[in-house]
Amino acid sequence: MLKVDEINLTDPDFWRRPLEHRNEAFKALRREPRLVHFEEPDVKIVPQGPGYYALTRHAEVQEASRRPQDFCSGRGAISIPDMPGDLNEYFGSMINMDDPRHAKIRRIVSRAFSPRMIQRFEDKVQQVAADLTARVKAGEGTGDFVADIAARLPLRIICDMMGISPDHHRTVLDATNVILAGNDPEFLPAGDFEQAALALMEAGQTLKDLVEGLARHRRAEPTDDLTSALVNANIDGESLTDQELGSFFILLVVAGNETTRNAIAHGLDLFTRHPDQRALLVEDFEGRIAGAVEEIVRYVSPVIWMRRTATRDTTLLDHEIKEGDKLLLYYWSANRDETVFTDPERFDILRDPNPHVGFGGPGPHFCLGAHLARREITVMFRELLRSMPGIRADGEPDRLESSFINGIKRLPYTF
Repeated sequence: MLKVDEINLTDPDFWRRPLEHRNEAFKALRREPRLVHFEEPDVKIVPQGPGYYALTRHAEVQEASRRPQDFCSGRGAISIPDMPGDLNEYFGSMINMDDPRHAKIRRIVSRAFSPRMIQRFEDKVQQVAADLTARVKAGEGTGDFVADIAARLPLRIICDMMGISPDHHRTVLDATNVILAGNDPEFLPAGDFEQAALALMEAGQTLKDLVEGLARHRRAEPTDDLTSALVNANIDGESLTDQELGSFFILLVVAGNETTRNAIAHGLDLFTRHPDQRALLVEDFEGRIAGAVEEIVRYVSPVIWMRRTATRDTTLLDHEIKEGDKLLLYYWSANRDETVFTDPERFDILRDPNPHVGFGGPGPHFCLGAHLARREITVMFRELLRSMPGIRADGEPDRLESSFINGIKRLPYTF
């Protein structure tokens, strides 16, 4: 049995080990009555901070999420070190904001992500899913499910929503891969923090320049795309600045592309490893797909953690928290909490109830794009199982080396 003092969540090597080792580590942390403290990574470009506490139990993640006044996001939700304010907001946008500014931007952009608005994209999602499968069946596939299907669907939907032309799709995908590269040497130079930071800034600037150029055009000649709606929105006298629009676009394409594509890729891998669950879904697709999507998101937890910072001395359930303490909300672990989920390591599309936190915990930072993600996953698997009923993974997934994103870079498949 793994001991708590043998676990180091900060060490990149921890995230390269087999999933069984990760499972055992988080089980040990959930059993530990105290909150376990870890040192911060030494990224060289900013002073090393005081470290962080790991919230690994479902109740802790839920409670911290419900109390944004005590556990804020504005000091850095997507990085453990305290990055400079402009860099922090540049890549985090709303994720790294607190009210009232968070509420302002969410108010403006949320109208584009309501269930009613997402329904408008149903036909488009279906069209893209059908086109992707048709291309593969026509022999245009690469043999990599991520490149052929999982990455292409959310990329095309989000770019179409924003009005970005197909000739820029590859640029968007490459930039998002860099921004969420984690420690993966395929995308960022290993061990060279200054060069890695430069690559991140260049990727962010590429996306920002792209949307700001489009925004200038849409202000003069608006269309029915999301960029036109955002740059011309004025709700109670509030509108987005160019900086806010650029940061939101980075968030949108990064969060929308990476998380949904990983859920789809993991989904195929899971249905291949668990043919009984695949058979259940095929038996009654429309009746069971909603539960299947929720179980994929729970089991996979595409975003492994988010950070919060204590704004004052307080308590979190039974734990004493000091002002300035950093807390990492490990969604991946909370979604395997044995006190909430029966047999949590079992992939079960009939699981009910399923109070997972795969889209974030309750509160103001619950995933704005959850409706769209659910729709895309649903439509893609409906199309795959209808037009390519023999599709399955054909080898081990090539996993992203990251503590933040539970990513699959490549997945061989056959149909």
